[in-house]
Amino acid sequence: MKENVLDVLMYLFENYVDEETDIEPDRIQLQDKLLEAGFPGEEIDKAFDWLENLAGQEPPMGGIVNGTALRVYTEKESERLDARARGFLLFLEQNGVLEAATRELVLDRIMDLEAEDISLDQLKWVTLMVLFNQPDQEAAYTWLENMMFDTPPEYLH
Repeated sequence: MKENVLDVLMYLFENYVDEETDIEPDRIQLQDKLLEAGFPGEEIDKAFDWLENLAGQEPPMGGIVNGTALRVYTEKESERLDARARGFLLFLEQNGVLEAATRELVLDRIMDLEAEDISLDQLKWVTLMVLFNQPDQEAAYTWLENMMFDTPPEYLH
């Protein structure tokens, strides 16, 4: 079983992130459950580090404005995210799901992963994780979650 950090993160998010859960398992309990599920210890540690970095990060504010500006991707970002993935980020921005600063946070989290390229589905999961961890992003999170799981979207106001 060749699992990577993103697989661990997606498993954690699918199985342990529940807004209605009052009791959160601690890191040791989660590590044990992930090991039981067959994930390698090194990848589990990297996933927890990735989550800690996400929790401690705020969207960059300086120099980023919302509007009609077009984001130019670096060569490394373009290698990791194909045209479809970059187009999806633009779609989210144009529809008010992502602000420019939040998009930058998504890109930062994508670039922190040790993956050569990121699929569109993986990008959606990372975006969902970022929105979940940002204050005042509940509507955007719900919209993306509904879109990902084919349920009718709630409209953003």
